[in-house]
Amino acid sequence: MIPRTMYTVYVTIHVIPEHVDAFCAATEDNHRNTRLEAGNLRFDVLRDNDDPNCFYLYEVYQNEDAFRGHQQTEHYHRWRETVADMMATPRSACKATSIYPEPWA
Repeated sequence: MIPRTMYTVYVTIHVIPEHVDAFCAATEDNHRNTRLEAGNLRFDVLRDNDDPNCFYLYEVYQNEDAFRGHQQTEHYHRWRETVADMMATPRSACKATSIYPEPWA
C-alpha cells in the first residue's frame, strides 16, 4: 500500500528564450525515464501561461529515499548537465510533504 504522505518537489526554472526547444526535449527525456522509477508517483512538466520561458516541475515520490534515488539516476544527471547552460537563473526547488489528497492511488 502507498503511504498516506508523499515527498514532493516543486522546481521553478527560467529558461533562456533561444534554448526553450532544447530544454523541452531534454526535459521530456528526464520526465519519461523518471516515470519508470519504482518510487516515482508523478512527474508533471508545466509551462507558465504568462511567461513561456518559465517552467515548473512537479514531482511526487513515495518517500524522500525515492527522490534521493532519482537524483542518482543516469537520466537525471544527463538532464542536469544538458540544461545547465540553458537556464537564465539557477533553478529553485521547494520540497514538501503531501498531506492531501489521501490516499494517492
